[in-house]
Amino acid sequence: MAQRSARSGRTLFERESELAAVDEALAALTGLRTDGAEPAARPRGALLAVAGRAGIGKTTLLAEVRRRAAARGCTVLSARGGDQEQRVAFHVARQLLQPQFAGSAEADLRASMGSWYDIVGPALGLCAPAYGAPPDPQGLSDGLDWVLTHLAVQRAPMVLVLDDTHWADPESLRWLAAFAPRAEQLPLLIVVAYRPDELPDHAESFRELPGRAGGRPLDLEPLSAAAVARLVREALGTDADDAFCRECWAVTSGNPFETVELLAKVRDRDLTPTGTGAHLLRDLAAAVKGSGLVARIERLGTSTVRFAWACAVLGTEIHPTLAAAVAGLGHEEAADAADALRGARILAGSDTLEFVHPLIATAVYRAIPQGVRVALHGQAAWCVINDGLGPSAAARHLLETHPDGDTWVVHQLRAAAEETLRAGAPDAARRYLARALREPPPFEDRAAVLYELGSASLLTEPATTVNHLRAALEESIGDPDLRHNIVYRLSQVLAHSDRLAESSDTLAREIRVTDDARVRLRMLAEQFMWDAFRADEPDHPSRSRRLTKLADRLKGNDLTERYIIGLRTWDAILRGEPAHVALHHAERALAGGLRWAEPDRGFEVPVLVALAFMYADRPGRTEELFAAGIADYEQQGWRGAHLSFAYTLLAYLRYRRGRLAEAEDFVRAGLRIAERVGPGTPAHWYAVGILIEVLLARGQVAEATETAEHYSFGPPFPAAVVFPDSQTVYGELLLARGLHKDAAAELAAAGRRLDPRGIRNPAWCPWQLHLARAESPDAPERAVATVLEAVLRARQFGAPSAIGQALRAAAEVSSGSTRVKHLEEAVTHLERSPAAYELACALVALGTELRRTGRPTEAAEHLYRGLDAAVQCGADGLVDSARAELVAAGLRPRRLHSTETDTLTARERAAANLAAQGSTEADIARELRVDEPTAVRLLSAVYRKMGTEGTGLAAALKPT
Repeated sequence: MAQRSARSGRTLFERESELAAVDEALAALTGLRTDGAEPAARPRGALLAVAGRAGIGKTTLLAEVRRRAAARGCTVLSARGGDQEQRVAFHVARQLLQPQFAGSAEADLRASMGSWYDIVGPALGLCAPAYGAPPDPQGLSDGLDWVLTHLAVQRAPMVLVLDDTHWADPESLRWLAAFAPRAEQLPLLIVVAYRPDELPDHAESFRELPGRAGGRPLDLEPLSAAAVARLVREALGTDADDAFCRECWAVTSGNPFETVELLAKVRDRDLTPTGTGAHLLRDLAAAVKGSGLVARIERLGTSTVRFAWACAVLGTEIHPTLAAAVAGLGHEEAADAADALRGARILAGSDTLEFVHPLIATAVYRAIPQGVRVALHGQAAWCVINDGLGPSAAARHLLETHPDGDTWVVHQLRAAAEETLRAGAPDAARRYLARALREPPPFEDRAAVLYELGSASLLTEPATTVNHLRAALEESIGDPDLRHNIVYRLSQVLAHSDRLAESSDTLAREIRVTDDARVRLRMLAEQFMWDAFRADEPDHPSRSRRLTKLADRLKGNDLTERYIIGLRTWDAILRGEPAHVALHHAERALAGGLRWAEPDRGFEVPVLVALAFMYADRPGRTEELFAAGIADYEQQGWRGAHLSFAYTLLAYLRYRRGRLAEAEDFVRAGLRIAERVGPGTPAHWYAVGILIEVLLARGQVAEATETAEHYSFGPPFPAAVVFPDSQTVYGELLLARGLHKDAAAELAAAGRRLDPRGIRNPAWCPWQLHLARAESPDAPERAVATVLEAVLRARQFGAPSAIGQALRAAAEVSSGSTRVKHLEEAVTHLERSPAAYELACALVALGTELRRTGRPTEAAEHLYRGLDAAVQCGADGLVDSARAELVAAGLRPRRLHSTETDTLTARERAAANLAAQGSTEADIARELRVDEPTAVRLLSAVYRKMGTEGTGLAAALKPT
């Protein structure tokens, strides 16, 4: 082959197939082919993985990839993992991306990155972390995805080359492993090289990557004897005889690096390349690696050895001045040592040094005596801090030192942990803090370190977090604020681990010993919140009374007071107090502001307040609050469990508004995020339960059943209260499958769990409605009693959708003329609500009942309206039922189409304005010169589109 590596200047032997694969990938990427074939219609990216043991030629091959990519006009991004930098968060990501923004002013960076600047900038070393809560790992990963995608599109075609992937840091690897399959949809070629036998656990994702991307790794094999002979003759001349060449191959086993280094030694010794000198090759080969290499360095002198050790400790991209300081050498002495090491082919470079090959760096590092190595890392940490590189740069060296009770070490590790945590790398922060704890810290700082360690572990290891925080509380804590923060965080992680009773007890114990009234109020608010989610709360009515009494006297002057008022709002919803009472408290809670992404608060209360509007038939207001909350999350970089909850509950909101296709899209998005966060979390229970609800509403019972089986959605249910209530959803699924007795058992159990707690609102949990349907075949009288109790509760709450839904269920289990009466009233209420799907169900049910009782004309009107509404909702099963009923009535179903949008028509706008001014339906009919049923339908469309019932219409019509 005639191709030559730009880095090494050597011929690449026996790499024809690998380079052909590279050329093919570059041709697909650039659209420029060298074989005369037609270029691809659209540039296409790919992933290429190069695997092989140390010294096999991966680095040389990647150098050739970079050369060929540059020759084709590609933007090339390069990075390399380092043995010493494996635990430096985002080390590889910074190598790849930081040079693309180097020298840019902050204003330019903010303009190009937009809202991602404060999230991604700290991880890439472009800016200091902003004040506030750090981004979660998923949010940061999404930000890095955006940056690389943006670069790939703006600077296309692009080639990303990553060498020594087995030594890349976990944070960068997790990101790249998740991103790599997307290369095929971008003008981006990703080429990675690694040693398969040295992949650590955190790099296992890369082992499977090529298969996921549709290819196999390019496995590099040792050179054949013929290739080594060609290499020998290229380096030493054509006079090299066969015996000499074969011995070169035998002593190196065809390893390209060892062969090249051996030939360099042959040249240095001026050895004649003939069979007579072949017996010397084994000794020369031994000097190329391991102890032979170390012995060769030792012959260069003590100062040179210390300089080499310092470079090995510092890793890659070594600054000579820093290496000299670590080695304890003067400038001239260090310069002489660097020259000697360059001459011995140990180091390369001038302004920045690097080892000629990672094998050499590893051999030198392992040759450092253990005690000296530890001391050099300690010296390196001090020099790095002294050089102004910061605690994060020093922390990796401090991890290698022995604990010695040094407060300076503890201080630097804590500072590094804070920087790293704010940059979005909690795992790295946890490593630093765990090491600080072993130092150990001063007695008075131990609780603070345990608290910081627990906070860093919060997202990844909740059980470990609990242990650290409980240990912190057992320490002597002089700062009351620290103790309070530990209690808040401990109660939070216990609650998120489905240990709500322990969370409440933790707060209760602390409330009894806290003197500060404001702190006690904050803890009481936290306790009220977690108790609200407890399925096993022993005395809910008592808590409800205490909460009501407390909230009614608070003014909402600070966040704690507004949280308590918000919890009062939610309690009113659960207990089924009149909807206007709940809405009154919701507006009080919102009056002073309720941000979703408060750094030291949960997001639960703002979400509950927003959902209160939905249950009270004001989903449009809920959507406004959700939009602001999701924007808050995304601005903070919270794209894990928080965003999963937001999308999932937004799906529930769309479901209750009857926008089933949108609901399914949102809940699947929330479920995807929940799966990235981890299985079995509360986010999973919410997402799967809502997805099943949506699928059942769409008539997809089989898929709902498969979903439940796939995610093990069934008993035992979580200890935390989730919504929709998991046990009720499970009972509804059993009912849809025709398993009436099993459904009745689950739904009755749900009632026995919820009723004693005072949770009586069928708008929140319609267990009675489904239970009545399940009981109806075997116990019709009990079913009627059950559903009428639900109707009474719905009327007490007063939301039109709740009353209409309950009345439709009552019609299903009733008989005779009562069925029509209930359905007509249900339609009347649902027409005054934004619940489009429930209205469609009631219309179809009423039309069906009218047809069966011999009133075909009236039946047709309701069936056609129900059919149109079902189509607009995306309720496929209901569409089929309506069409079947129309056919049975001898009527021709209309062509299926959906035309309704959120924009009010001129007549709807006029009707809405009149209604907002207090006009009755009869008044509106006269004003618009239509009959009263038409006016009712106009207003019904207004309520659905505006997302409100009548009393909220005036507020909904106000421009925002």
